[in-house]
Amino acid sequence: MVDIGLGGKSVLVTGGASNIGRAIVFALAREDANIVFADIDEEQAQRTLKEAAKQGKGRISFQAADVTREEDVNALIERTMAEHGRLDVLVNNVGWDRPSAFVRQSTKHWRQLIEVNLVSTILCTQAALPRLVDAGAGAIVSVSSDASFGEPREAVYGAAKAGVNTFMKAIAKEYGRHGIRCNVVAPGLILPTAAEEIGTNSLWVGRDAFFSDEQVEKARKVIPLGKVGRAADIANAVLFFASPGMAGHISGQVLSVSGGYATPG
Repeated sequence: MVDIGLGGKSVLVTGGASNIGRAIVFALAREDANIVFADIDEEQAQRTLKEAAKQGKGRISFQAADVTREEDVNALIERTMAEHGRLDVLVNNVGWDRPSAFVRQSTKHWRQLIEVNLVSTILCTQAALPRLVDAGAGAIVSVSSDASFGEPREAVYGAAKAGVNTFMKAIAKEYGRHGIRCNVVAPGLILPTAAEEIGTNSLWVGRDAFFSDEQVEKARKVIPLGKVGRAADIANAVLFFASPGMAGHISGQVLSVSGGYATPG
């Protein structure tokens, strides 16, 4: 087993209760990282916490938080510092979408898309950076989307995620002198494999009609690798960027994890 250098590291993960976030927490737990993860779905988070605790030797805790609220974000940072004494890695994973034609989206809807997908990343990054600077090194990994390169029915969501890409590239240049690496993982279509992977607030709740078996098959056919992605695929990419050993000289990058569907320049 390869030691990727995350054992004992202090990691904060947002949106860690279900689907991609859940897989990220599990992957970090298997590396013996010390984890604080946040979510608004407390019931699902408790299930994730229970399972994650079985997978490694690190300390893992959950805090309910709405990361579009500055006070909640600050409380998360303080919780992490109180429990682990430092912050080494921030994973901005929170995301939310309801694909629809742009002209049918209410102002309230698209404003929420911007708040959840972009503003949360800005708030968490701003709060975490002083702690990472104090540590003398660290990593920020943000989860974006292939929609950030332009996809129909996801205009504002894609614009918000494109903002994440650009924001992280700028922060990488601004804070690289402090040894802080900033990178982005951009998932393509990532489907849950079981009901226990998602909670009541997941964007997948009630989405059976949107991705029927027939639609999944159609999606599979346009993906060069011939298969849809799973949450573990994204978690592996997050681990890579978080790892000081494997990605210690990589910063300011956006990695599409989409089976070859998107190839950003």
